[in-house]
Amino acid sequence: MRLEIKDLHVHYGKIEAIKGVSIVVNEGEIVTLIGANGAGKTTMLKTISGLRPVTSGQIIFNGEDISNVPAHKRVDLGLSQAPEGRGIFPGMTVLENLEMGKFHRHDRKNEMAEDLDKVYTLFPRLKERISQAGGTLSGGEQQMLAIGRALMARPKVLLLDEPSMGLAPQMIANIFRIITEINKTGVTILLVEQNAQQALQRAHRAYILETGNVVKEAKASDLLNDPAVREAYLGTGAH
Repeated sequence: MRLEIKDLHVHYGKIEAIKGVSIVVNEGEIVTLIGANGAGKTTMLKTISGLRPVTSGQIIFNGEDISNVPAHKRVDLGLSQAPEGRGIFPGMTVLENLEMGKFHRHDRKNEMAEDLDKVYTLFPRLKERISQAGGTLSGGEQQMLAIGRALMARPKVLLLDEPSMGLAPQMIANIFRIITEINKTGVTILLVEQNAQQALQRAHRAYILETGNVVKEAKASDLLNDPAVREAYLGTGAH
């Protein structure tokens, strides 16, 4: 499942937030978008998932132009997002939150049970808290729940927006380890992440966004060792 963004322009009113961005996410890859706050990273993911309208340009998914396809239909096609800020349902239990990730599916109950088992294997802590209200979980547990809910939709491409935001260092390392595990199961990942160090260590390729433009694209390992990138994004200000 290949995701290709061609000359994408996106506006908030008269302000152009994305200015002709083109990126490619090949099947099986982890690709990361890094950049300062306000660079347009979250807008990119919202536009790909259908939550922001395209001004011009194309979003091509599996060879099909989905630029004008409604957001819920994009989930059916295999695009699923764990949003910035997690966006879980605080009054619902862990299980109910996970079930919301599969509301569009019409397959058999045993397949749903299989998917729940996969989520619980990745996130054993969620199984321990199956009946607990989502709003009473820690920040790290809520992030696990947001990713688990996105996985219940059986995505071919998983969009992750700032999965490490607000988490303790040990939990950040755990979340990124799990992201790698998810990728190894065959899920392609497009990752937006403020923690550039962790993102570049896990990704295959990376794009750097500045004020709505791609200013650099390379193998993640190359960017990790690029002195200019290290100074701009991997110093004390990178977190």
